[in-house]
Amino acid sequence: MKTYIALLRGINVSGQKKIPMAELCELLSGIGLENVQTYIQSGNVLFQSSEENLQKLELKIHQAIKSHFGFDVPVLIKTHDDLQSIFDGCPFSEEKKKNSYFTFLFESPKQEAIEAVAGLSFTNEEFIITPECIYFYSAIGYGKAKCSNNFFERKLKITATARNYKTMVKLLALSEAN
Repeated sequence: MKTYIALLRGINVSGQKKIPMAELCELLSGIGLENVQTYIQSGNVLFQSSEENLQKLELKIHQAIKSHFGFDVPVLIKTHDDLQSIFDGCPFSEEKKKNSYFTFLFESPKQEAIEAVAGLSFTNEEFIITPECIYFYSAIGYGKAKCSNNFFERKLKITATARNYKTMVKLLALSEAN
């Protein structure tokens, strides 16, 4: 059995796509995932499975959520090592890293889109785009930042989901313990 982290995009945000965590755990256990647990309400699910094909797991979870709750939720699955590698790859200083966001990309953006976005600059905001993640820091906080998850999705024409430093640290700890 391997431990995986499923990152669900856009649930329980501003009353949209409401999914109770206990119900989600029950649903995912019912489709054969084991030791299912969630972390906070924003779509972080840890589970174990003997399936090693991440795309099959993503599709299985996506279809179960769509069938049960009636709406599409993009699902991205990472292993502990994947998450650790992205976390360790953060290019910011330790001080900035503790206040940064990790925007996970569901697919790699096209090079032309990366170049167009990389040329943009906003006061008090820094970002670095990699094929798997956008590392983002804002001195004014995420809520007031121009470079939100939606901004990157629109500009790069991809699906993405963001997690803050504290969530990353907790997901790493929880997935390492399993």
